[in-house]
Amino acid sequence: MKQHELTPADYIAMLRRRWVLIVTLAVIGGPLGYGVSRFLPNRYKSQTLVLVQQPTVPSEYVKPVDSSDISQRLASMQQQILSRSRLEPIIHQYGLYPADINRVSIDSLVERLQKSIEVIPILPMAETRAKELPGFYVNVTMDNPQTAQDVCTAVTSMFIEQNLRLRQQHGEDTTQFLAQQLADAKTKLDEQDAKLAAFKSRYIGSLPDEEQTNLNLLMGMTSQLDAATQALARAQQDKTFAESMMAQQVAAWQSSQTGRNPETLEKQLSTLQTQLVSLQARYTDDYPDVIKTKNDIAALQKMIAENGSKDKAVSTEKSSKSAAEPGQIQQLRAQVHTLDQVIEEKTRAQAKIEAQIRVYQERVQSSPGVEQQYKELTRGYQTALESYNELQKKRDQSAMATDLERKQEGEQFRVLDPANFPNRPSFPDRPLFAMGGLGGGLGLGLGLAFLLEMRDSSLRTERDIERALQLPVLAIVPVIEPIVTKLLKNSTEQPKVEPGVEVGSKA
Repeated sequence: MKQHELTPADYIAMLRRRWVLIVTLAVIGGPLGYGVSRFLPNRYKSQTLVLVQQPTVPSEYVKPVDSSDISQRLASMQQQILSRSRLEPIIHQYGLYPADINRVSIDSLVERLQKSIEVIPILPMAETRAKELPGFYVNVTMDNPQTAQDVCTAVTSMFIEQNLRLRQQHGEDTTQFLAQQLADAKTKLDEQDAKLAAFKSRYIGSLPDEEQTNLNLLMGMTSQLDAATQALARAQQDKTFAESMMAQQVAAWQSSQTGRNPETLEKQLSTLQTQLVSLQARYTDDYPDVIKTKNDIAALQKMIAENGSKDKAVSTEKSSKSAAEPGQIQQLRAQVHTLDQVIEEKTRAQAKIEAQIRVYQERVQSSPGVEQQYKELTRGYQTALESYNELQKKRDQSAMATDLERKQEGEQFRVLDPANFPNRPSFPDRPLFAMGGLGGGLGLGLGLAFLLEMRDSSLRTERDIERALQLPVLAIVPVIEPIVTKLLKNSTEQPKVEPGVEVGSKA
């Protein structure tokens, strides 16, 4: 018989025909599931609630060193705590798995204990929009309630100690690293400081911040040079005048000693020189009067020179007999000597000022190059100083955070609910097994009923007959037992028909 689409009425008819089988299996399944749970070993679960306590000092004052996500840190600690090196001592301490301790390898026992330990993070509330993990549960399932409680307490303590140790170790490592970096930064800063000091010592006076001072000093030195030059010129003029006066006085005194008076020659020479100046102002040097006057002056100067040499020879011969020079001439000689010293002093001062001016000029000229090198050194020194100050600040913050962790005032795990003593087993849950057996029996009954119905080829409705014979039903005959029996005997090749149904044919 071909398969056809079942309607809800077909399903209801199936349930009416097979309800005994379904109910029987469902009734048998419940007690059977409960009975199976009686043979399973009891498992006891001990649970601990651990909360993540925030630091007592706000992070605005002391920034924590370990700022990693608590979820990642918890996963890392879980791998460390559930390792063989940490769980093997617990197995020996609490005598876990005594029946298998000598038969099974320790790795298998550790793996069994790992499966018995479960760490469940507590998700933050969606309303708070918090990202930090508020806490976690530690569940330990064992075959003995006391053992489950002890192991749960031990594992929780390991989590708390591991978290504290990790944070302290992280803080100490960070502080030590920053201290080493700070020492290196100080060495670099000292090197930059030494280079800068050597540069300042080498180019003292030519530094950028001294440029304006050099310009001001240069202007002052220029004024001093002008004053010294003027003073030297005045001293030279005074000396020339004093020497002229002294020469006249000496000539007059010598003439009085020899009986000759050269005053007339001197006056003539002075008159001719005045005339020459007047002529040169009006005429050129080729003018006859100018030439004649120059010749007269030259002859007169020669005559005065000859007379002067003779007078000097005579005065030398008679120096021992002659009387001492007059006081006026001696004063003039002293004045000339003083003026010579003044001129010498002013000349030295002028040379000194000129040397200082050259020094300041060189400083001003070399200032741009020195400024460029000074900026490079200053930039390197400033960078080293900022790096040193930043590292020192971080080192101090890390030291404070480490001290905070050492005093257990930082972020830490706090046990809110200690490990409980399980009064009844968490596995197997016998009522749940009974309900599971009931549901399993009911499902098995429904499955068997459906399978039996699918394998049953009985014709029970008009649709079954039409589908099987591909012929329409013309009429329905009431149930007549003899007729049905005869029809069944004569129609051995026809499908079985239920009582009350008459097979027809097409007209």
